[in-house]
Amino acid sequence: MEKMWQILDGYAISPEVDMWSILLSLLLSFVLGQVLAWVYYFTHSNLSYSKSFVQSLIVITIVISLVMTTISGSFVIAVGLMGALSLIRFRNIIKDTRDITFLFCAVVIGMACGSQRYALAVVGTAGLCLVLLYLHFADFGMHNSYNAFLRFTFDGAMAPDHPIIKTLKRFTRTMTLISSNSCSPDDSSVDFSYQLSLKTAANNEQLLSEIRRIEGVHNVSLTMQEQLLEM
Repeated sequence: MEKMWQILDGYAISPEVDMWSILLSLLLSFVLGQVLAWVYYFTHSNLSYSKSFVQSLIVITIVISLVMTTISGSFVIAVGLMGALSLIRFRNIIKDTRDITFLFCAVVIGMACGSQRYALAVVGTAGLCLVLLYLHFADFGMHNSYNAFLRFTFDGAMAPDHPIIKTLKRFTRTMTLISSNSCSPDDSSVDFSYQLSLKTAANNEQLLSEIRRIEGVHNVSLTMQEQLLEM
């Protein structure tokens, strides 16, 4: 076993890189890739969660580290590797720009580990994770306008001072009637659609409850605009 290790050590990629450095780079990239993946998992809040993407963050970090070790000190290998990678076509569409940010972070961490800049890799990962956690908990960039679409069917005529209008005014900043379509031959039932700017999203259940209690109202649905964008 020792002789085999010596043979492998003799075929190190460059005189400055030995087997222990390679193992350390791969191990550190694996650990830091997991740290990044855990931060992504913990801070993810959209609907498009993917287990394979979380695992890919770890694998990409290791692969980039291995690539950097492979091309270390050899311009010819670097050019050949670029030509080989140019044959790969990635067809998956990444919808969330935040996912692209995590992919780029994984690449940079892998580059730092593969080039044996271990202190930079550790400090950089810690700094990136702290920034990502801050942005998550501070909800940085969130615009406090809760836009929603309200749809319901009402049996009868609805005057401007109807309880439905009064209820909507209590829970919204602004409301706009988008459409009102008759759903019965005698116009006794009308489908209404409203675009709402809610004061807060915390009272959605209360809003729906009060609307449903009004006589003649049925088929009530409330959809937040943010949920439509994620779909």
